[in-house]
Amino acid sequence: MIIRPILRAGLLGLAVLAANAPVLAADEAPAWLKQAAAQQVPSYPAGTPAVVIYDESTVTVADDGRTTSVTRYAVRVLTRDGRESCVMRAHYMPGTSKVRDFKAWHIRDGVTKAFGKGEIADVAASADEMFSEGRMAAMSLSDDADAGSVVGFEFVHEDRPLLAQDEWSFQSRLPVLSSRLTLVLPAGWQASSVTFNHAPVEPKVAGTTWTWELRGLFPIPPEPAAPPVTNLAPRLAYSYQPPSGTRGVLSFSNWSSVAQWSTTHVASQAAANDALTSKARELTSGATTEIDRIRAIGKYVQGLTYISIQTNLAKGGGYKPRAATDVFARSYGDCKDKANLMLAMLRTVGIESYLMAIYAGDPTYVREEYPTPSQFNHCILAVRVSPATEAPTVFDNASVGRLMAFDPTDPYSPVGDLPDHLQGSLALLMAGDAGGLVRMPVTPPDANRLDRTTEAKLGLDGSITGRISERSTGSRAVDARARFESESRTDYDARINRWIGAGVPGARIAKITPNDDRVANRFGLDIEFASDRYAQMMGGRLYVFKPVLVSRLQRIELRTDELRTQPVVLESQALAETATFELPPGMVVDEMPDPVKIDTSFGTYVTTYEVKEGVLVFTRSLTLKRATIPVAEFESARAFFTKIRDAESAPVVLVRK
Repeated sequence: MIIRPILRAGLLGLAVLAANAPVLAADEAPAWLKQAAAQQVPSYPAGTPAVVIYDESTVTVADDGRTTSVTRYAVRVLTRDGRESCVMRAHYMPGTSKVRDFKAWHIRDGVTKAFGKGEIADVAASADEMFSEGRMAAMSLSDDADAGSVVGFEFVHEDRPLLAQDEWSFQSRLPVLSSRLTLVLPAGWQASSVTFNHAPVEPKVAGTTWTWELRGLFPIPPEPAAPPVTNLAPRLAYSYQPPSGTRGVLSFSNWSSVAQWSTTHVASQAAANDALTSKARELTSGATTEIDRIRAIGKYVQGLTYISIQTNLAKGGGYKPRAATDVFARSYGDCKDKANLMLAMLRTVGIESYLMAIYAGDPTYVREEYPTPSQFNHCILAVRVSPATEAPTVFDNASVGRLMAFDPTDPYSPVGDLPDHLQGSLALLMAGDAGGLVRMPVTPPDANRLDRTTEAKLGLDGSITGRISERSTGSRAVDARARFESESRTDYDARINRWIGAGVPGARIAKITPNDDRVANRFGLDIEFASDRYAQMMGGRLYVFKPVLVSRLQRIELRTDELRTQPVVLESQALAETATFELPPGMVVDEMPDPVKIDTSFGTYVTTYEVKEGVLVFTRSLTLKRATIPVAEFESARAFFTKIRDAESAPVVLVRK
């Protein structure tokens, strides 16, 4: 939604500078870096790539709200993989902020090499948003560093921020010896803060200087089905306020004021003209119901090109969409532009809606105790609907009424659905006095369902021929649609071949038939296959095969050989599968797995087996609720998925009559 300066480094990413940069004349490391490099580093789990030995930013606020920040950051490389952490990126916006005095040092075996102005790359802040004004000064020492290296960075950032509110991340995934934020305020100003993902960090206050610090933070390694790191790493949200009556510095104390301010910024941008109105009426001319009108306009807006253009950021331009008529005329825009265009088009056909700011990527990122528009990075729409419109993403709001959440930017989620990573999130409803923070709906498991049928015929020689038919709905259909539309047909077919081949050795795919019904949010896939060597023959008498032909695409593997340190996050979904196997002539079932039924608070799994007139019928069903399982209850989750894995590996044994 808005790109704002992020004064943090140590982010994993691509090196942006050439190796073997020339050595500067003054290769002396500064005192802060020498002191940091001399520290004793604790022992960390094997494979920890690097440790942050120093991380500090001192932000000095002037009477007019301008800020000057001095950032210092140092990392010790522990393994060769840790070289990728030797990158610093300082984001800025031309016209409102700048980066200066950018320096770096590399220390190894007592030898120091300095890097400066000649090694700085100035590049777009996002390669995916080539029209964004956001820039970053970047320096990488990844090619110079190796295990044992110490790399330090230092730069000055000057800004004219719109908000007197910001965040400080004490950590990414690497362990940290010391992370500190210092805020220097003018006389008479006050600061406040709230800590996320950690016990409250109280500031040390000396006059007008406020300091928050954490030490000895352990690494946060990636784990399967874990929350995003933004929900694990400690971070600080802080605000600062001038004496009463001072103008030009903006901060918020409650969500109502955030909603009113945001609504004021967007209200004037939704005016329609004759061309826009005519197009909206053309799109909905054949629609007979309210949801059909919404679908027609939603599909059109989703089809517009996504381009992010941020302008006038110092006065709130990053939060303000461009005029709907301009977006319509040019056929491109960013998330807030597309949402605002859809709002304007819906209004011309008698349907009201509201912009909603939201955070994309972590449903738990936005916190109620920190009222600010800067918590959001995306914009979607809340469409007011009548009782005649039913959809999984409809929710009731006490102030505005019955609303349906929709993301006009996501190209794969049709009206009535909402991407998984947005479900359950807190969003800012921009409805003036009636607006505020609202919780997005979470679709139930049966709304995100995959139904699969398999019909197979087994040969006496171990061969198999068969057909797999899948019918997906909800988020499972969105996932299937995204896979299909994001690849060439050749690549898509190759991936289906790999998937079938992983469960059916030597599989030959005769036909792959996808079928997408976007309006109903359903996706179908039919596959015809054969293999000469599916079953195992033992001594010419026994015949062994697994009735689970293919894996679940959303399967979760929880390792049994490691100590779990993070919660397990489950998405809402359901699977129902029926597989029929015509047995080879003269063969009967000798051994068959026992049926399984596992019932927990977060999920249910059931299998059945039945033999009737030479046909084995196998069924399995899995229902998972959206849940976050704490570390203390991890064993229950691991036991659940381990039993599923064992059940799906169990063979059927046939024997000659």
